[in-house]
Amino acid sequence: MLVAEKILARNLGCVEYLPTVEAMRDFNAKRCASTPDEIWLLEHPPVYTLGLAADPAHGPKTASDIQVVRVERGGEVTYHGPGQVVLYTLVDLARRGIKVKQFVSMLEQSIIELLGGRAERRAGAPGVYVDGAKVAAIGIRVSRGCAFHGLALNVDMDLAPFDAIDPCGYPGLKVTQTSDLGFDFSVATAGSRLAELLIARLDHA
Repeated sequence: MLVAEKILARNLGCVEYLPTVEAMRDFNAKRCASTPDEIWLLEHPPVYTLGLAADPAHGPKTASDIQVVRVERGGEVTYHGPGQVVLYTLVDLARRGIKVKQFVSMLEQSIIELLGGRAERRAGAPGVYVDGAKVAAIGIRVSRGCAFHGLALNVDMDLAPFDAIDPCGYPGLKVTQTSDLGFDFSVATAGSRLAELLIARLDHA
């Protein structure tokens, strides 16, 4: 099995959503068998995103200045904003022999480990939850065996925009963030640690 030796982790800061998605598409279109996998750590200005098959009935349900974008990832509607760490996973799953469900489980487990085991999965509802509230969303796309998009962990942000949607398609689903759960790490610290945990899993898959 050919696996590029090193996974590159890039810190992009706070960047607009659409140009970042275009950059991911361009990366995947140009990559070859020896292209190293990359993890992009970043925040987005406020934006609602809908997965390819998302039902618009799940929101946003109120008018606002927040941009709404439909993209090719899986999943329903979610919100991104400052104070949330976004981790995009440009990973050649086929090269590593990793199946899609296995990869989603790896993403979830990395978050669970970051939160010291206080978090959990829900059957049939990708993401990570604490006491019934969603703290992290997961939505990926796989093209030609290569994954992109990834996960978003709420760290210390304004959660109010979630009130206008059914998060991930579940009416009434509560959302939470690590700062409200007693964790004092920053977006940068959470992102770096998440990247470390995921890279460790990928390297030992």
